[in-house]
Amino acid sequence: MGTTLVIIPTYNEAENIEPIVARVRSAVPEAHVLVADDNSPDGTGKIADKLAAEDDHVQVLHRKGKEGLGAAYLAGFRWGIEHGYGVLVEMDADGSHQPEELPRLLTALKNADLVLGSRWVPGGRVVNWPKFREFISRGGSTYSRLLLDLPLRDITGGYRAFRRETLEGLGMDDVASQGYCFQVDLAWRAMKAGFHVVEVPITFVERERGDSKMSRDILAEALWRVTSWGVGTRVNRVLHRKPDQGR
Repeated sequence: MGTTLVIIPTYNEAENIEPIVARVRSAVPEAHVLVADDNSPDGTGKIADKLAAEDDHVQVLHRKGKEGLGAAYLAGFRWGIEHGYGVLVEMDADGSHQPEELPRLLTALKNADLVLGSRWVPGGRVVNWPKFREFISRGGSTYSRLLLDLPLRDITGGYRAFRRETLEGLGMDDVASQGYCFQVDLAWRAMKAGFHVVEVPITFVERERGDSKMSRDILAEALWRVTSWGVGTRVNRVLHRKPDQGR
């Protein structure tokens, strides 16, 4: 499949970036890491530069400012494709996505085009999450699945492994979504394009250090965009239905 690039977006993750990079390098030594830092005021980018200077498997992509998770991943994807990587992985910086489970995702990718690390399939679980966060996550996945007619249990999760060819076929230039919505968008695009998408169970662990980036604006964007996509899809089906199909 080619060399694996693990993309880790950061904004104010100075406490987390060094341990998460070390865990990735230990779990999958042959993989490379790209830290995509949005000009963190806490010095995350400088720490990443130090790691890169000490390890030729670590690279840093310095971005001008905080533009959101989706924009950071898209920049990382483009960087990885330009530099010839065959597998591109999404991973949070806060340790909620355990690098020790990455080999499971990469093994599944041998027979798939996109692998989702799933909290809501048998064997998946969350640790130290408040009930309201679980309710939001489960509810968001269920709402998106039903509205977009997708057979996926965890469509909002952000621990994923893509083949290069999959990303090239998703039309990334048209993606404008962020946060939860960004994850829904890419999975939906992959399914619509006919790519083989599978889910493998993961254990999601709540961050121990730093602040969550979740906000009401991210949730509102997800609700608005998913509803718009779902309604739009259904309207198009009706408009393009043949006369005899409506009987």
